[in-house]
Amino acid sequence: MFRRKTFTAEPDLIKACIRGERKAQKQLYETYSARFLAICFRYVKERDLAEDVMIEGFMKIFEKLPQYEAKGSFEGWMKRVMVTQSLLALRNNKYLSMEINLEPEVENSQIQIETDHLETSDLMDLIKHLPVGYRTVFNLYAIEGYSHQEIAKLLGITESTSKSQLSRARQILKQKIADQQIKERRING
Repeated sequence: MFRRKTFTAEPDLIKACIRGERKAQKQLYETYSARFLAICFRYVKERDLAEDVMIEGFMKIFEKLPQYEAKGSFEGWMKRVMVTQSLLALRNNKYLSMEINLEPEVENSQIQIETDHLETSDLMDLIKHLPVGYRTVFNLYAIEGYSHQEIAKLLGITESTSKSQLSRARQILKQKIADQQIKERRING
């Protein structure tokens, strides 16, 4: 009778993947694929393309695994690979264009929003509908925790462009949240 081998310790799983053991690679994929697909989908709005990016990301992870030095979180290391792969897909598919803000900036005090009743899924949906450049910088900065210097290097833009993209993304999100709240108030009376 065959027993399915499962790896309970992360170092054992990593070593088995490096040796090319298919069961270990499958376990790693099954453990993280849903999380990593969500990451790819935050950058690439088309589901099929996000799935392709995730699979390419896993291939890159398996290829680069011998270079993992066990410094810091293994999941964090893999997440960086997925983010980088997503950015490469945007760049290669020419979806990534950094919009330049030609509109006058809206004063933050002009838009009053209540975020108490805003669900995470609602916010993620609003982020998903941002223009590509704004969405990419917002995801990298606000969700992934990259600095403007790192974003500039990753995207081949200046730090000031990264900052302006983030500022504009925040303004658009605030406006969309405010608009949504006005609409809800009209419906609810």
